[in-house]
Amino acid sequence: MNKTIQLQDLGTKDYKETWEYQEELFKEIVDLKIRNRREELDIETPNYFLFVEHPHVYTLGKSGDLSNLLLSEKQLEAKGATFYKINRGGDITYHGPGQIVGYPIIDLENFFTDIHKYLRFLEEAIILTLNEYGIACGRSEGETGVWLGAGTPFARKICAMGVRASRWVTMHGFALNVNADLGYFDNIIPCGIRGKAVTSLNVELGVEKVNEEEVKEKILKHFSILFEATFKKA
Repeated sequence: MNKTIQLQDLGTKDYKETWEYQEELFKEIVDLKIRNRREELDIETPNYFLFVEHPHVYTLGKSGDLSNLLLSEKQLEAKGATFYKINRGGDITYHGPGQIVGYPIIDLENFFTDIHKYLRFLEEAIILTLNEYGIACGRSEGETGVWLGAGTPFARKICAMGVRASRWVTMHGFALNVNADLGYFDNIIPCGIRGKAVTSLNVELGVEKVNEEEVKEKILKHFSILFEATFKKA
């Protein structure tokens, strides 16, 4: 089992271009798995982890409701934002500057074959990272992602998650608000959940800007421990 994950930081990259790149890597792993099975081979499958920051964009999951986007096409243009319907789970979400987006494209057969455990581990990596900043956070029953004040009238989401998996290969992932412009969330009903607020790490810490590279390092540290994985820079 290959527990090495190739790490790539794409910097700022268009959502559609990144999605296409994810699909390429995803297909590479799936095709190799099919070949291994068909030809009775045992070639190790690769694993990837992409960090990226997207320009302003709204994405709607396959089970999402378009009415959760509160902007017309013209209003989107005016805000310099784009919109895509995509093939992950979940409803509508926003990506933009000041948000750390992580896309693990891994073969779970190298780790464990349990998609629920995978989602819980993704959440746990973020929870442990935020704990290092003194932020008390956790899960909200029946909802994915990471929340502050879950189960209270002050519940607010700091990290959204949505994944796709096929043949135990994952894609898409998480979006953690670190220095995000929360005004962009006012244009949607985030994840289709009415009356739930969103927040960002800098807001919770009461600072203007948090070091995003430091946050990434902490995420990778916790991810590698949870998944018993080793990261290798591509």
